[in-house]
Amino acid sequence: MRVATVVRLVEMRSSIIELMSTVYLNGRFVSNDEARISVFDGGFLHGAGLFETMRAENGEVFRLASHLSRLRNSAARLLNSLDPEALPDEGVFRELLKRNQLGEARVRLTLTSGSVREGENAGDGPTICVTAAPLVAYQPGAYVQGVTVVVGQFRQCSGDPTAGHKTTAYLSRLIGLREAQAARCLEALWFTTQNHLAEGSISNVFVVRDGIVLTPPLDTPVVPGIARGVVLELAAAQGIPSKQRPLTINDLLDADEVFLTNAIMQVMPVVRVEKRDIGRAAVGPITRRLSEAYRQLVRKECGSS
Repeated sequence: MRVATVVRLVEMRSSIIELMSTVYLNGRFVSNDEARISVFDGGFLHGAGLFETMRAENGEVFRLASHLSRLRNSAARLLNSLDPEALPDEGVFRELLKRNQLGEARVRLTLTSGSVREGENAGDGPTICVTAAPLVAYQPGAYVQGVTVVVGQFRQCSGDPTAGHKTTAYLSRLIGLREAQAARCLEALWFTTQNHLAEGSISNVFVVRDGIVLTPPLDTPVVPGIARGVVLELAAAQGIPSKQRPLTINDLLDADEVFLTNAIMQVMPVVRVEKRDIGRAAVGPITRRLSEAYRQLVRKECGSS
């Protein structure tokens, strides 16, 4: 499969941003041309920031409360404690989508430490920005035929204080994606320094073996993906056994099924790891079942037809 979709989603944001007419910045709706942050902003200078990428359908952000909760938890760990009232509420997201005339959208909430220049914006607190752009979906054929991934050459370290958090210091993940692109694959999978399967550059990873859905535990460490949580919830609701446990390269390569999750792709089937077929090199029944259940849940919670 061509990987141009991933490049558009992750690396060509500047082109997408130009399509937006309105953003939400520090409590105000402003036009793109008016949206400005200080050159001394901690996110700009040091990557001292966090972000959430969310999917909206029918003008509603799916699992918004979960995204906001994760952001607050990361802010408490990595930045100064965040005033719960500082983050925008549901009404702000609805209004932003309305102003941009978007039903289906890719929504991003970015939080940075704010200005680090002494005396500048004193007491103003963090920078908070929300943008909404037309949803650039993955190719429909990918969900039917499955995709290929690579095992990345880089390693995830449990000693990294930012591991398991969605920070704006994202260059290593982009480099991982470029590695996948060079191999004409959709995603690059990361392993830890202890050789345990962790996650993708922009996704969580699941394997299915003997009817059991397996995924690395959060303390691997991995990002506590919102879509990851939804899949575990759906598996439990449908009586599909699941476990969170350390996984090795053999668990990955010997799996009956493999799939990826994130808020935009939802459930993406993997049928090949580099040149190694997974199972029968076709989308498996559990992956298909969870993927359909996920789409139905989004339609239900977002009020889509």
